[in-house]
Amino acid sequence: MSVERHYEREFVRTFFTSPTAVDGEDDTAKMIRSAAQLRGMEAPDVWVPDNEDATAPNMRAEGVQNIVEVVAEHGTDFPGEIHPRVVWHRESPTTRYQGFQQMLEVADPDNGAVEHIDGFVIPEVGDIDDWKKADEFFTIIENEHGLEEGSLSMSVIVESGEAELALGDLRAEMGKPSNNLERLFLLVDGEVDYTKDMRAMTPTGELPPWAELRHNTSRGASAAGLIAVDGPYDDIRDVEGYHERMADNRAKGMTGIWSLTPGQVVEANTAPLPPETGRWLLDVGDREVELEEVNGQQVYDDDAVSLEQTADDEYDLHIGNEEHRLSEDDLREELLDRTAYVPSLNDIVDSMEEFEAAKEAGKGAIAMTRAATLVVDGVEVEVTKDRMWDEATYQAAQTPVTLFQDVYDHRPDQHEALEEMYGSDVVERATDVGN
Repeated sequence: MSVERHYEREFVRTFFTSPTAVDGEDDTAKMIRSAAQLRGMEAPDVWVPDNEDATAPNMRAEGVQNIVEVVAEHGTDFPGEIHPRVVWHRESPTTRYQGFQQMLEVADPDNGAVEHIDGFVIPEVGDIDDWKKADEFFTIIENEHGLEEGSLSMSVIVESGEAELALGDLRAEMGKPSNNLERLFLLVDGEVDYTKDMRAMTPTGELPPWAELRHNTSRGASAAGLIAVDGPYDDIRDVEGYHERMADNRAKGMTGIWSLTPGQVVEANTAPLPPETGRWLLDVGDREVELEEVNGQQVYDDDAVSLEQTADDEYDLHIGNEEHRLSEDDLREELLDRTAYVPSLNDIVDSMEEFEAAKEAGKGAIAMTRAATLVVDGVEVEVTKDRMWDEATYQAAQTPVTLFQDVYDHRPDQHEALEEMYGSDVVERATDVGN
């Protein structure tokens, strides 16, 4: 069953939440007022004025008014999408009605904010019938205010076992005449409440990694043509851990992640983009080490690996606790197996252009070759990697370029930063290739 999508973005890197009302401040809207003025790499793809968990219950009525005021004033110039989060709960009709009232107020055209609102985020959803209840409220709001049906996107936060199971029902339910679930946009993991719902415990009290939840959300998004986003990474000072989490997510097909600070927004906006320069990696047993380029050679300078030539065609290679006595050819094969190349955006574009030219010439597959001189303890070893490119390889390689193009199309405020990263020539070629 085909589903008509009501949004243009194919990728969302950043989901940034801000409290809508802060108690005890002269300007209770100061957090969302500040967030509304973020630009460039500090501005998220999706900004979420958060009138649920981030805002105290006694401040939520004022939070709704703050959303209206700030979005009406700054929405025109905000470079990302705006999706306020309202209250909702699968087991509480009263809370669901409160969420409906919040959306109804924010979406009132007389308040001047809805023209800048792209949708709403619904937390604490349950089974698929609960998702349909939220969808029906959206339809009522659109009709009440004379908005085009389906114009408000709905994103949900997966925070329960029920919601996780509902991911498997989406593909069958979307597109039925009895609902408007085509309005769905983001599927966002909420690991904290999910942990509570699952009654999970760890010895330290930290959250379990929930790799299965992230995989299931990514799979559900792929099957239904939606976008998956990971939940918050609470240790805002652990930049390396944040990057590791994002890298693990991208291997699952989940590009986006929740951001709690403008600093995390910058990291999450840039991390998924293809590298500025290519780099070689060497597997040293327990980790991969990036080699340093020196005068066109790839140099390993650490103590986990040692290499010594003991005869004309004999080498002793030590990697961790392993010791190998190898011929020159065997050494080359061993190091070849232990090296990997991370291509830059320019490398990817070069390969795609080369394959496109070959395809124009009537070739269905070509070999791409990449060579390097590895230097370990002064010993030079030439390695050459060959990879066959066919149409499937081309399509797989196109994903990071498609991400780049999606960012370039939807975030003009980041054009200058992208040109500084890659150079104007690479940016121009990257926006054209594959089209």
